[in-house]
Amino acid sequence: MNVPAIVWALLGALLGGLAGAGMMWLTYRPRTEELQRQAEAEAERLVSAAQTKSREITLQAQAEALKARNEAEVEAKNARQALLKQEERIQQQEERLGRSQEKVDRRLEDLERRERGISQRERHVERLHREAEELKGRQQTELERVAALSNEEARSIILQRVEASAREDAAKMMRQIEQEAKDDADKRAKKIIGIAIQRLASDYVAELTVTTVPLPSEELKGRIIGREGRNIRAFEQITGVDIIVDDTPEAVALSCHDPVRREVARLSLTKLLKDGRIHPARIEEVVEKTRQDIETVIREEGERVVYEAGIQGLHPDLIKILGRLKYRTSYGQNVLQHSLECALLAGTMASELGANVQIAKTAALLHDIGKAVDHEVQGPHALIGADIARRLGRSAAIVHAIAAHHFEEEPQTVEAFIVAAADATSGGRPGARRETLDLYIKRLEALETVATSFPGVQRAFAIQAGREVRVMVQPDSIDDLGSMTLARNVAKKIEESLQYPGQIKVTVIRETRAVDYAR
Repeated sequence: MNVPAIVWALLGALLGGLAGAGMMWLTYRPRTEELQRQAEAEAERLVSAAQTKSREITLQAQAEALKARNEAEVEAKNARQALLKQEERIQQQEERLGRSQEKVDRRLEDLERRERGISQRERHVERLHREAEELKGRQQTELERVAALSNEEARSIILQRVEASAREDAAKMMRQIEQEAKDDADKRAKKIIGIAIQRLASDYVAELTVTTVPLPSEELKGRIIGREGRNIRAFEQITGVDIIVDDTPEAVALSCHDPVRREVARLSLTKLLKDGRIHPARIEEVVEKTRQDIETVIREEGERVVYEAGIQGLHPDLIKILGRLKYRTSYGQNVLQHSLECALLAGTMASELGANVQIAKTAALLHDIGKAVDHEVQGPHALIGADIARRLGRSAAIVHAIAAHHFEEEPQTVEAFIVAAADATSGGRPGARRETLDLYIKRLEALETVATSFPGVQRAFAIQAGREVRVMVQPDSIDDLGSMTLARNVAKKIEESLQYPGQIKVTVIRETRAVDYAR
């Protein structure tokens, strides 16, 4: 293809396109004008709507401005009225203050007048006082001249008479107060102790420490001793208990200060006698087995009494020491049973008095634990037990109650007095303990000796197993008021010098007899 042909072809295509565009323009020109007219109409409509909206907004703004102005005028009016009312109140207060100031001024004037009157009265009283002193001096001089006594002598006589009268009145009042206090305290104490005892029914003395082992036959004494005494030496060395083989028929005695070791030895010897095999190896085996059994019994007994007393949280060592009291007696009374009885009594008394029941029960249950080790530690069992309780975590209140139950320490709490009362009640009830005849007679003699140590006492008799002391006095040496004082002093000296369970009644008897004969 040549170039001129291509050029002519392109020019032809271009001219054809221009012709087509011109035809399209001529065809769509009326349509464009119509759209333009519509756009202009829409613009006019929008402008008209905008003008209408503007007028509405303007009117609304004018209405809101008018409303705000009216509200502002109302607030201003209210504020002016409030100010007027406040001014009126201030004016009224000023008027009242003015009237109050007038009253104050009048009161000041009245006070000034009263002060002047009081000053005049004081001067008058001083003048009267001087005149009275002068008159008193003249009367005293006249009395000294008439009575032939000086002022000091007369004062001494009057003071003696007043003192004697005051003593008599004080003694009467003391007697009345003491009687009322005793009546009330006795009634209250008897009621509390009666309630406690009624709730607790304990057996009489039934358990005694056994130190004698019966033998089936006399031949067994030789087997117990063994060849050249080897069996008895081995038994005593292993158990720590002395065996006394004497002429007592079919019996041997065990001697030891430790009740637990003595019980181990008793049970071991009984088992050996039943088994029939008695030699050092067998003795060691049986004693060791018995010792383990006793340890189990001790722990179980301690747990039993703690459970029956309703106490929780005790240290295991305390329970173990408590269980050892099963093999300890005091005047024939089992100490473990006595401790449980004291705990129940103390709990009842504490509940009646409104005291701490748990402290009272715990201290009462542990009050005699010192007796379990008193053969190993020096000192009173109350202080020993208090030290054990302190080291094993008991509270200060419990430790104090244990230490004070025999008054080695002065009781400071209600619970301490309750523990002491429970101990005395449990140990002092009939049948709780047994005494030897010698101790019984010595206690009665001691009571009579204390009573007859006072001047003016003729005779004294201890009656009712030492529960009461009757004192006969000389009627010309001791009067009725002195009898009251003597009874109190005798009771106080008994408390200070003697140890006894429960309480002792002191009765002073003053009797005047007039004897004559018809001849």
